[in-house]
Amino acid sequence: MNTDLLTLETAIARHLAWLKAHNYAEATLETRAWVLGLFRVWAEARSAERLDALTPELVERYQRHLSQQPKADGWPLAFRTQRARLVPLRTFCRWLRREGLLATNPAEDIIMPRSEQHLPKTILTSGEVETVLAGPDVATPTGLRDRVILETLYSTGLRRRELIRLGLGDTDPERGVLLVRQGKGHKDRFCPIGERALAWIKKYLADARPQLARGPDGGTLFLTERGGPLTAKYMSWLVTGYIAAADIGKTGSCHLFRHTLATLMLENGADVRFVQAMLGHACLQTTQIYTHVSIKALQEVHARTHPAAALAPRPKPGDPTP
Repeated sequence: MNTDLLTLETAIARHLAWLKAHNYAEATLETRAWVLGLFRVWAEARSAERLDALTPELVERYQRHLSQQPKADGWPLAFRTQRARLVPLRTFCRWLRREGLLATNPAEDIIMPRSEQHLPKTILTSGEVETVLAGPDVATPTGLRDRVILETLYSTGLRRRELIRLGLGDTDPERGVLLVRQGKGHKDRFCPIGERALAWIKKYLADARPQLARGPDGGTLFLTERGGPLTAKYMSWLVTGYIAAADIGKTGSCHLFRHTLATLMLENGADVRFVQAMLGHACLQTTQIYTHVSIKALQEVHARTHPAAALAPRPKPGDPTP
């Protein structure tokens, strides 16, 4: 193929096909396609349809555009969002150079925005979780399914895509674990699951799933009303709805249960490395963010030792006991 006539759109399509052939996750492919599509639309609006127009100057202009682009609320894009838009572009440019489609890497000298580490905005208390869990009408097949989904999220902290991929044979009640197949990073892992969640799964398998199944269904654990597998978008809509209906003054979706599980386990004395293994984090630093949220133990030490923590002054050593 004559690379001089190659369009940016064609080059992006070839790059995505290469990623797919090298077993990149479906979610990664979707994100890369969307982000690179945003760049392509921006570049074409500036008459840069051909690949040879992809120069260091164009990449620098795009980065400047991202830093100045306002969101719907008028605020500029967060550094984290800017970085998320630039990383796939940088990877794409590196691939173009390696494949010989460009003589040089136009993003080689790009200076990436520094990453920001944000604490989870919302964490549920154990009482608030129970209020959300009580929302589904378990007298109906879909309501029972929804209760089991919420119980499983709370007990395991699974990501939404990990949950919708669970199969009928992926729970082991005797060992108290479930098998997470091809989680983030294409890694399988075993995850503990509590007796209560297992009891709800058992009830769902006996009373609800047979009513939801419509012939061969591939063995997916959780089914829609039509007997098919759930989608990630549907999962978000479902969980968001139950949290809103609980009227606890907090918002969130599937990941809120993940944040809550990690925080509550750490507050109750779990070692951060065990929480890391449970959540399937490749890096301990990712899990350690929850140690900043879990301040219960620090509050207890502060109340016990800080001289101005209490309304009444603390007695000094040697003072007579009243």
